Amino acid sequence: MFIGRDDELRQLSEAFTGPRSATLLYGKRRVGKTTLIKEALERQQKPYVYYECLRGTMRDNIDGLTRELERLGLLTFQTTFSSLRDVFAYLNTLPRQLIIVIDEYPYLKAMTPPETVDSTFQAIIDEHLANIDLVVSGSHIGMMRDMLREGNALYGRFGTVIQLKELSYRVAAAFYPAKSAYERIGFHGVFGGSPFVLEQLRGGETLRDNIIGTILTENHPVRLYAAHFLMSDYSRSVNSERIFAALGNGRKKYTELENLLDAKKTGNLSKQLKSLLELDILAKNAPINRAGDAKKVKYEINDNLMRFWFAYVYRNQSALRMLGAEAFYDQYVAPTLTEFISRRFEALCRDYFSLLARQGKLPGIRDIGTFYYDDPAARTNGEFDVALDFGGSYTICEAKYLRKPMALDEIHREVGQIRAIRDIEVSRIGFISASGFDRKEEGCLYYTGDDLYAD
Repeated sequence: MFIGRDDELRQLSEAFTGPRSATLLYGKRRVGKTTLIKEALERQQKPYVYYECLRGTMRDNIDGLTRELERLGLLTFQTTFSSLRDVFAYLNTLPRQLIIVIDEYPYLKAMTPPETVDSTFQAIIDEHLANIDLVVSGSHIGMMRDMLREGNALYGRFGTVIQLKELSYRVAAAFYPAKSAYERIGFHGVFGGSPFVLEQLRGGETLRDNIIGTILTENHPVRLYAAHFLMSDYSRSVNSERIFAALGNGRKKYTELENLLDAKKTGNLSKQLKSLLELDILAKNAPINRAGDAKKVKYEINDNLMRFWFAYVYRNQSALRMLGAEAFYDQYVAPTLTEFISRRFEALCRDYFSLLARQGKLPGIRDIGTFYYDDPAARTNGEFDVALDFGGSYTICEAKYLRKPMALDEIHREVGQIRAIRDIEVSRIGFISASGFDRKEEGCLYYTGDDLYAD
């Protein structure tokens, strides 16, 4: 089942129909790169060659690509190419236009110096694409981004660059279309937007049943993905798992991570965080009113399923084996699952307003994020869930993942708390309630879960 990716399909289609060019496509494992490429190939009329690189020597890959050309009838005589450049030089002699896909490009660098591989493809792109549209794809985000940096042999060689990310919360809902908005938020909060993961879900069953039947079930593909596939490109960083476990479902400052990991003054933590940020596995965020304040910066795990794994399963795998999936869910997951999803719901709400901004429905908006407040009189501080900055005047919204409609007395309490903060110019106050509202206070903005999913 192919869902979404309309923009990416359009970009690939334009690359295939325009002048001969090279395209770079990258994204984490199981995000749908190969599926997208194959869908795009099936929608156009040119013959194509799809080759997934081997994690082996360059000779292994030259021979593998040669065999694929033979299978497709593009090579009708016995020969042994000495290099990939020779393979593409031969393809350039064919009297037809071709699309050549080199998938899992970083595997070429497993046993060959990376700079040699990149230099080889620089020559291929510069000299041997007369009748070829080349697509280079890979999952190791760090290696793929290196190819876009000045100083790399491939810098400036790609006419189209696509970073494939998870499906948005709206698109992901197509995998469980019969669910209510409240239930959709829960599914997204736990499972995120990886097409591979979403295809494993049973849309007719409850969130509880899906959690038990996938990530809590031994040897299920979703569990294996969370435990292994997600970590495969990050295992070189010795402290990666400890960092993820320390973060879990939370957001932590650098000093908090230093204390939890006993990593003060070594400098290693800073390097590891930098690496994980570059790989998009972690996010580094600050309140929009304290963007330049390093003390307010917090780190968090980007991937919802990974957050669930490290919040509930990672440290408790012995208990899961002893209790079984159902009892483990009831004892370890159920008591705090609503709180877990609530934090994901806040990010989903910020994504919603970002979508409105891109659609031109929030004229004058400057930024979207959280807002840090400090009230010395009440001796309290914290962050508002959603802040919309309209040039110094803010709309503040509170996100509530509630099974029942939000009550009027709770609205009154929240309004009073926001109005009590003196160090902020609040133009509007709003509420986003997953299950709607019992009654409404005049003068506020109101959004329901259904609004978040409305076209």
